[in-house]
Amino acid sequence: MKGPLFYSKILLFGEYGIIKDSKGLSIPYNFYNGALKTDINPSEAAIKSNESLKRFVTYLEAINPELVTFDIEALKSDVEAGMYFDSSIPQGYGVGSSGALVAAIYYNYAHNKITVLENLTREKLLTLKSIFSEMESFFHGKSSGLDPLNSYLSIPILINSKDNIEATGIPSQKVDGIGAVFLLDSGIIGETAPMVSIFMENMKQEGFRNMLKNQFIKHTDACVDDFLKGDIKSLFKNTKQLSKVVLNNFKPMIPVQFHELWKKGIETNDYYLKLCGSGGGGYILGFTEDINKAKQALKDYKLEVVYNF
Repeated sequence: MKGPLFYSKILLFGEYGIIKDSKGLSIPYNFYNGALKTDINPSEAAIKSNESLKRFVTYLEAINPELVTFDIEALKSDVEAGMYFDSSIPQGYGVGSSGALVAAIYYNYAHNKITVLENLTREKLLTLKSIFSEMESFFHGKSSGLDPLNSYLSIPILINSKDNIEATGIPSQKVDGIGAVFLLDSGIIGETAPMVSIFMENMKQEGFRNMLKNQFIKHTDACVDDFLKGDIKSLFKNTKQLSKVVLNNFKPMIPVQFHELWKKGIETNDYYLKLCGSGGGGYILGFTEDINKAKQALKDYKLEVVYNF
C-alpha cells in the first residue's frame, strides 16, 4: 500500500449553492476509505481501476505546470506495475470517491506539496482547492475541488464563499442524542456530470436564478450557521424549508420513486431529506429530531447514521 488511507466526505450543506457562492459545510466520513495499492493477483475491479488511472496520468501530464507538477515518471512506472485505487467508497453515491483518489495521488506524487502539518492559511487552502479542482475535473467535467480537499485534510471545512474557506470545528456529537443526520441509500448510482449540466441549463432562467438566491442560498446559509452554533431548533426549521425548496425546484436531481417519500417527511416532520452531492441517485441526506421515528417511517430503506445531536 502506498501512503495513508483517504476518507470519504459528506457535504452537509451547500450542494449546487456553492457554485453560486452560498455557504457550505463539508465533513470527513470515516466509514469509507481508499488507498493506492499493487497486488500480485489483481481482481477485476483492480484491473478496471488501473485502466482508469492510466487515463488519469495522461490527463495529469497536461495540467498547467504553474499550478502543480508531479513526479510523472514514478507515477507512470507504478501504474504500469499495476497500481490501482483500493476503495470501499461507493462510486456515484455523493460521498467523494474520486475526491479520495485525487487526494491520494497528490499526497504520493505532487512536487512541493502543501502538507496537513503546516499552518493552513486561507491562501494555502485556496491553492490546494484550485489544484484539486483541476485534478478532479478529469472525473466530473467541472469540480469545485472541495471533495479532495476534505479527503486530503480529513477535517471539517467551512465554505464562506468561493474565495473564502477555512478549516472549522463542529459541535461534538451527543452519543445518546436521538436527533441525527443520516444517509438514506437510494439503491441507484448517480452520475455527477449530467446533474450539473441540468443545473447549468436551469441557471439560464431568471426565475430559477432568483429562487436560488432568495430561497435556496438563504436557507443553506442559515443551516450552516445553525449547525455550527449548535442551534438545533433553528436548524430543523431551516432544513425543513430547504427540503421544500429542493423538492419544488430540483426534481430531476431526486430519483422519481423518492418524490413522495420526500414530501411525506415534510408533512409529518418525522424527517427532512436533502441532496447529498449532486443527486440523481446515490445517497440522500436526512435530518431528524427523532431517529427512532425516522427509522420507523423509512423502515423499507437502509439508513446510516452519520452524526447525533
